[in-house]
Amino acid sequence: MAYSEKDRKYLMLGFRIVGEFGFIIAAPIVILALLGKWLDGRYDTAPLFLVSGFILAALLSAVSIYRRAKQFGREYSSIEPEKTPEKSTSDSEQTNHLE
Repeated sequence: MAYSEKDRKYLMLGFRIVGEFGFIIAAPIVILALLGKWLDGRYDTAPLFLVSGFILAALLSAVSIYRRAKQFGREYSSIEPEKTPEKSTSDSEQTNHLE
């Protein structure tokens, strides 16, 4: 199946979004959960650091996803700039009649 250049760009952007969002969510959870488990074992505070690690990971992931989504939105828009529709004279005449 042959894709146009524009379709290929959209498809590649979609794959990048899925991959990066997956990493942005998974990496902090794994790292902070392991760190929390280790700290709980070391200081005998189970599950305090583990739960704190999950909460911190969720917050970090949410902020990172938000920032990255804004960047992806700009990139998506740059693939094909939107054209603003031009108003025809009949549209402006209809608006004037309503006033």
